[in-house]
Formats: sequence, C-alpha cells, structure tokens
Amino acid sequence: MSLLRRVIGGVLRRIRTRQGRTLREVAEAAGVSLPYLSEVERGRKEASSEVLAAICRALGIRLSDLLEEARDDLRQVEPRTPVGPRAAVAALPLPRYGDRLSRLERPGDRRGVDTHLALPGAPLAVGPRTPGLAHCGRAATGARRPVAV
Repeated sequence: MSLLRRVIGGVLRRIRTRQGRTLREVAEAAGVSLPYLSEVERGRKEASSEVLAAICRALGIRLSDLLEEARDDLRQVEPRTPVGPRAAVAALPLPRYGDRLSRLERPGDRRGVDTHLALPGAPLAVGPRTPGLAHCGRAATGARRPVAV
C-alpha cells in the first residue's frame, strides 16, 4: 500500500520539475524551508493542509489539482479489490435544535443527556439505547466546545 504522503510528495516534485523550477524557488514562494519542502517531496514529512495549500499557490495550481493527480497515481498502484460494507456512522450529521448545533460528548459521559443519532433521510432516533449504535456518542446543546468521539 502506498503512503499518501509519498504519493503527494511525488506529485509535487513532478509538477515542480515540469515547470522547470528549483526547490529553493518554490520553498521561498511558499514560505517554507528548503529542507522541509525536500522532505515533503520525498514523502518523509506529512505536510498540513495549510502547507500543501501554500505549496500549491507557489506552484500556481489548485489544491484540488494536486489531489486529483495524487488520486490518479494511487489508482495505478492500488489493487482493485472489492470494498466491504461501509459503516453509515462514519459521516453522521449532527442534529440541529433551534439555532444551536448539537455537539457530541464522550461515550459514558452521564450528564442526563439522551443519545441522538441522525441518519440522512431518516427520523431522529432518541434514547439512551439506540438499537445497534449504543455508546457511539452523546449529543447535547450548549455553548461548550465540541468533544471528539
């Protein structure tokens, strides 16, 4: 399996060399150090989305162009195997209550708040034991910061 940072680094290097630019030029334009950009291009450092965006700006490309080319490279090296069923809970939207967005609390956090599960196009399931998904998270409204589950 290819590491995404290696694929993205390879694409960045390919685009930079295609443009005939040096590491130094792109690093200065992106506001990153030359050694760091070199490490990113070799796939040894995982650049943040902000750094990737800065490098893309320096190269005169969109971040989506970088990711599209990386996707194409990944498709060439990844074996085509069927993917098993995907869990619907991976991309659950948080239910809205009035003008405040619900937040998730850690499972087991007992503050008298019911468990909420919202599936696209389905009614809101409410209760401490939602069938099959108990303990996946707890929803509450309020001004406190969201807590990752």
